[in-house]
Amino acid sequence: MRRAFITGTAGFIGFHLADLLLKEGWEVVGYDGMTSYYDVALKQRRHALLHQSPAFLSHEAMLEDEDALSAAVMAAAPDVIVHLAAQAGVRYSLENPRAYIDANVVGTFNVMEAARRAEVSHLLMASTSSVYGANEQMPFVETEKADTQLTIYAATKKANEAMAHSWAHIHDIPITMFRFFTVYGPWGRPDMALFKFTKGILEDTPIDIFNNGEMWRDFTYVSDLVRAIHLLIDAVPGGAETAVEGDSLSPVAPFRIVNIGNSQRVRLLDFIEAIEEELGKPALRNYMGMQMGDVPATWANAALLQKLTGYRPETDVREGVSRFVSWYRSYYGA
Repeated sequence: MRRAFITGTAGFIGFHLADLLLKEGWEVVGYDGMTSYYDVALKQRRHALLHQSPAFLSHEAMLEDEDALSAAVMAAAPDVIVHLAAQAGVRYSLENPRAYIDANVVGTFNVMEAARRAEVSHLLMASTSSVYGANEQMPFVETEKADTQLTIYAATKKANEAMAHSWAHIHDIPITMFRFFTVYGPWGRPDMALFKFTKGILEDTPIDIFNNGEMWRDFTYVSDLVRAIHLLIDAVPGGAETAVEGDSLSPVAPFRIVNIGNSQRVRLLDFIEAIEEELGKPALRNYMGMQMGDVPATWANAALLQKLTGYRPETDVREGVSRFVSWYRSYYGA
């Protein structure tokens, strides 16, 4: 039986990935700091569901605690590590930037060091579409230059990519970084747009719509995303023989970057209308200017993901919104 060590298993994406791997017959060891950035009860509920499987074991500690993390990884002796834990949120990074340095830079270094000591066969780590920053040529391709990050959150994730490349080169550890594009779905974070919009509409409170709604996002349904991660586990970067057309594979390290997105741009106002239709009531709209650090559009070229795995996300936004609303009503009795 294969064993994965996943950081952030009480988080949105980590929970879904752990759940998928458990259903696929893996053993999963989770690691989560249970920080108070958002409702800890939601995190605890996710972990409780995972603990219904005897193949799941979890540790509660911070990424910055190098001794605790190293001990957990060595005890697990995993085949692979999937690093998803992070201080998330573009807007919160404007308020508390130091939290991003601590968790995303120091914490990620600790994960890389633990992976080196454990001699894992593949280290996979989360990045973000936010690293493309002010780039305007779309859809975004992994091989294009990305040096114009607009928030400290995006900057820490770009730093993670650079750190990982050097680690892969120095220690010959295969590392895949994936850039996520606006992930949404059941068990999502309360600070995410879909969650906030649904809550606001149901409670008849105004929802903030930045840039007057003239924004586009490549919304990616969470089940599609974790399916892609699962498939990438076996797409191990190595020498030239592992390369495919249009690859981001490094010429000097077993390292690559892969976009995971739905490859479709959806206008924010259309996204809100889909939520309104699903809930059967209109939103009270508070139109605002562009938020500092935001970008007007994201759009993934997911051709590399498809070439490596034969798969690409495809869940339609309206279907995904419907599934989220169904979960939200059930979970909160709304």
